[in-house]
Amino acid sequence: MRRKLTQRGRERRDQLIRCAAQLFAERGYHPTSVADIVECLGVGKGVFYWYFSSKEELLSELLKSSHLSLRRRQQAAIGDEPDPVRRIELGIRATLQWFHEHRDYFAIIQFAATDETFAPVLRRNREVALGDTIRHLKEAIVEGRIPDSDPETLAHAIHGVIDQLTRRYLLETNEPVSRVADAAVSFCLGGLAGGLDEGVSPVS
Repeated sequence: MRRKLTQRGRERRDQLIRCAAQLFAERGYHPTSVADIVECLGVGKGVFYWYFSSKEELLSELLKSSHLSLRRRQQAAIGDEPDPVRRIELGIRATLQWFHEHRDYFAIIQFAATDETFAPVLRRNREVALGDTIRHLKEAIVEGRIPDSDPETLAHAIHGVIDQLTRRYLLETNEPVSRVADAAVSFCLGGLAGGLDEGVSPVS
């Protein structure tokens, strides 16, 4: 469902998404009803259905909007940095900081990955995120900053490290985000610069 919204309408829609995100994280997606979401915001069901046709559509929009928010944070952190390796570092740090501030969203994304309903949205988000990283990696390879390796494989490796460290150290043990970011940067950039002398072949 797509409506042309006023500023007030966009704010109300965002409020519904935020309330839903909080409830999905606290109670789980399936136990949370539309009635729970509108009760959280103090409005009627008619308000919900003005903006969303279903709870499934709301979660899909939540996944899209959270990915856009994360990407904007990464872009703001990278800015006009000319060094592609430094851009990768800044992107890693910005990503972990964003997940530290939006830990509820990480749990929701993990749930969505188990439900085929949301596979298209997650696939598109993943393609865009990997594409951003691949561009920096290709430039770093061309400039001779890192060994000539398959950039797609390297991008998947970087994203895998971020995913695992976020889950284990930001969500489960609540480690300081700066410490987790330092570990991620050290491992990823160390591997790119010094641990791949023989290059990396594409994973089939």
